[in-house]
Amino acid sequence: MIELVRNVRLWFAPQQIRQEGDTPDYRFSLANERTFLAWLRTALALIGGGFAVDQFLPDLRWGWRVGLALALLVAGVLCSLRAVNHWVRCERAMRRGEDLPVSRFPALLGVVVAVVAVAMAIVVLVGWDG
Repeated sequence: MIELVRNVRLWFAPQQIRQEGDTPDYRFSLANERTFLAWLRTALALIGGGFAVDQFLPDLRWGWRVGLALALLVAGVLCSLRAVNHWVRCERAMRRGEDLPVSRFPALLGVVVAVVAVAMAIVVLVGWDG
């Protein structure tokens, strides 16, 4: 928990990361930044999908519509928070010469998206009118 709090503080003070270890090859830092941006694009797509479900499926029962939309919106929020946390953790690991951190988040996100996709496929096949 203490490590998480320290990482959150580093989100807003990335210059403090430079105080740790040695400067890695800039290509690795830039690759880390590109990965961060890819996670943000994924988060934006999930958030956009959540709004699309809510706005463009008015005939879907309220509970289904809100449930699917919220699942996508929450996944987008978590994805954006995970992006910045992972960026900090990777940057620190590279500076320290440590292995890059591993995470279960990609698997969790994949399962959430798959569950929402299956639910959406059922809605399309059944053709719910609310």
